[in-house]
Amino acid sequence: MSTQNTEAPKQSSYDIVIVGGAIMGSSAAWFLTENKDFDGRVLVVERDTTYTACSTTHTNSCMRQQFSTELNVRISQFAADFVKNLRTYMGGDDRVPELSIHNFGYMYLADNEDFANVLRDSQQVQLQAGAGTQLMTAEQIVENYPFYNVDDIVLGSINTVDEGYWDGSTVFDWWRKSARERGVEYIQNEVTAISKSSAGTRVESVTLKSGEVISCGKVLNASGPRAVLTSRMAGIDIPVEPRKRFTWMFKAEQPLDRDLPLTIDPSGVHLREVGNGTYQAGGHSDIDPAVDYDDHTMDLSIWQDHIWPTIATRIPQFEAIKVTSEWAGHYAYNTFDHNAIMGPHTEVENFFFLNGFSGHGLQQSPAMGRGTAEMLVHGEYRSLDMSPFNYERIVNNTPIIEKAII
Repeated sequence: MSTQNTEAPKQSSYDIVIVGGAIMGSSAAWFLTENKDFDGRVLVVERDTTYTACSTTHTNSCMRQQFSTELNVRISQFAADFVKNLRTYMGGDDRVPELSIHNFGYMYLADNEDFANVLRDSQQVQLQAGAGTQLMTAEQIVENYPFYNVDDIVLGSINTVDEGYWDGSTVFDWWRKSARERGVEYIQNEVTAISKSSAGTRVESVTLKSGEVISCGKVLNASGPRAVLTSRMAGIDIPVEPRKRFTWMFKAEQPLDRDLPLTIDPSGVHLREVGNGTYQAGGHSDIDPAVDYDDHTMDLSIWQDHIWPTIATRIPQFEAIKVTSEWAGHYAYNTFDHNAIMGPHTEVENFFFLNGFSGHGLQQSPAMGRGTAEMLVHGEYRSLDMSPFNYERIVNNTPIIEKAII
């Protein structure tokens, strides 16, 4: 945790307490301020307001529409609209920059017919939702992207419309700034206990690390990889754990002559364009255990034995490269079905979830924040029906099978 001192809240009671102030907590907080039917007090409790170790800071900041479920496609479509029209969504504030999406697209590569069929099926879902996904034979891939080695490739899938890099940090900054200006209170502190009613059906208060006991109407768990630590204070277990993901930035001795799509190699390694001869690659070890919440140490062997050999094989021009920076971040990994956990708990009625995004949270944050604000205020989703993601499916053991997880 940051060395900054903890901050005491200004009030002893809030309508909504949000545990976690990174991208999800801040999106929900901002969308609450947008809701004309809500004028309550909101407290965001963030354990480290430098955000240096959080998943939001370590993201690759990309978005895609290439999912296998329609709801995930539409969630990303709203994200694209939100990013491209950020100033309008922010009320036309001239201080808000105009953003765009660097549409280099995602290139999924299949090296067997089973995965090729998954790409074909997913394309149909995406096209029906209005996405521009195209399937490419190995010959077509080489024609458009001659730098790839496709000797083992059966099929590729790419969409270059509203799919690529976006400036997630600017959106995050403006959600926080605007939410504060509209009255949301952010403090650096930590929730250490949650008290429930005698019947166990409602949260009554949260206790902060600094000692204050805060009464609250509703609690939103937006704690990222630490989500289960927050839920357990309310006697609730959720299948979310921290999984380590490694990222490397590198310079190529011979840069490519065109944009590199965010390429998902059949091995699981992914890499993308950054610009000016710089590229970014990521992946994880074959053994992928839960890790300690503060474990961000690098593993050089993964680069030497897995990532670099894969890159150099897939794109021979990348045999001569130089790593310029590297880091490890955490996925808030939902071991149940790799999708978001949202909505209210089935028994603790005023405890809400915004957890378990398994690596695609940043691109989903606009729709997730909007939907969560609607659920908190109205008890239902009004813009886009997010109910398939509600916590209830965990209890009912009805997973959402999303086949496009990176």
